[in-house]
Amino acid sequence: MSAPLNLAWIGVAHIHTPGFSNEVKKRGHHCAGVYDRDAAKAAKNADNLGGKVRTIAEMAADKSVDAFIITSETVHHLELLKQIAHAGKPVFLEKPLGTNMEVSTALHDVLTTNKIVFQTGYFQRGGATMQTLKKKVDEGHFGKITRVRASVCHNGALGGWFDTDWRWMADRKQAGVGAFGDLGTHGLDLLMWLFGSVKAATGALGMGTARYEGCDEFGEGLLKFTSGAIGTLTASWDDVANPIRMQVSGTKGHALLNGDLKLCGEDGKLEVVTALEPTAPSGFPGFLDYLEGKKVALVTAREATMRDIVMDAIYRGAETQSWIEICSDWQ
Repeated sequence: MSAPLNLAWIGVAHIHTPGFSNEVKKRGHHCAGVYDRDAAKAAKNADNLGGKVRTIAEMAADKSVDAFIITSETVHHLELLKQIAHAGKPVFLEKPLGTNMEVSTALHDVLTTNKIVFQTGYFQRGGATMQTLKKKVDEGHFGKITRVRASVCHNGALGGWFDTDWRWMADRKQAGVGAFGDLGTHGLDLLMWLFGSVKAATGALGMGTARYEGCDEFGEGLLKFTSGAIGTLTASWDDVANPIRMQVSGTKGHALLNGDLKLCGEDGKLEVVTALEPTAPSGFPGFLDYLEGKKVALVTAREATMRDIVMDAIYRGAETQSWIEICSDWQ
């Protein structure tokens, strides 16, 4: 095993921070320090990670730091990244990158200008079923792909997940998005990873239980891919189940993912795929794998920014009840 990593935490507000912390501790890596604008959160997380509360400037200047982890409120991502970018160290920046298209593209510019090794939390790519589906798409199993659908839903609003410690995630002033953008970005990443760029988008958003004022709890997005395929994306914090994760329809085949991956050819007979591709490192564990010297296909800054731009278009489309064209530079 490689030597323990020295990891600096820049913001610890995200709901995934406890899980990330557990992963770091399980692997025996060290805490180079913790910063958060909330002193109590910083102290709590530093104690849990076995480190100290430190300033961003101290950690940015610390040559022993191997990488930075940013899991702050989304609204602070850009200012925090700017303060550590000059260090040139790898950065894990939780998705979504920014609160809107303009902020996300500014984050992209900071990452690329400073040539920062980057990763974000799109962990769903790595599953065996998704790896298998990706291979089938790339092999042309489906012929001309015409329709695709992704669904990412849970009961977060029904269960009050965002009532207390994670309340900011249901506050669009701090998160930029509501349920659809927070959860749906995983489905959007899968759709764009599998089927390519999007040229136009729109959507419809709903308040659901209205538990969180001004925050959407569910929605549907409609996507026009540059390939000619049409995609739909659903995401929700108001669902007790998520029975169908993905569908793919093409002129020579079909796929249905609902726990098992089922495929058919031109005969239309769906069968469960039992010989799946191996899982692949992804998300935060994939970032640690990369730092430990393993071969990992990281999410690029451009990919993450493109997802944010399309999500921003879905929100603007929902607000204006119109189609939003995606700039050709980001297709």
